[in-house]
Amino acid sequence: MRGKDPETGEFLSPSRSQQRREALEVLDLARQLSEMTAQQVSKLPVPERLVPHIDETRRITSHGAHKRQLQFLAKQMRREDDETLEAIRDALDVNGNAARVEAAMLHRAEAWRERLMADGDAALTELLDAYPTADRQHLRQLARNAHEERLKNKPPHAFRELFRELRELFAESHDADGEGDAEDDAD
Repeated sequence: MRGKDPETGEFLSPSRSQQRREALEVLDLARQLSEMTAQQVSKLPVPERLVPHIDETRRITSHGAHKRQLQFLAKQMRREDDETLEAIRDALDVNGNAARVEAAMLHRAEAWRERLMADGDAALTELLDAYPTADRQHLRQLARNAHEERLKNKPPHAFRELFRELRELFAESHDADGEGDAEDDAD
């Protein structure tokens, strides 16, 4: 029984129906995690102690055993705090904050790649002012090679490599700051 506070008359704990709804939400989250690849799960803020349970759930194919393991995974996940579960949900949510931040980072990398190829050293100097940890020589070489590839209609190897380098640079900066440090540099 939940019981009531004798002074205020309020219930002391959530109702059984509410507890069941919350447990089913965690079970659904566990199902989503078990259907993902190990690489996809590694990109999510999943605690290390849950990863073996997720892997085991993915490994089991027998219907009954898989269902039991999925329920066990959900039980282990219910032991986590609400903030951890909410962070996982947010990372999975296409419209969530984590998805928006990732999309913004990709757009910023694309914009900087185009600027580096078009403006050359002027854009590189501006980028290095905003991100002093960047490797000037490597970025300059990649930008020049990408520009040459485009002019000669060659496969875009340096073009892609430049994008990867910029994305890693922005991700490192984002992780160090907790938020992006240069929102207006994509213009």
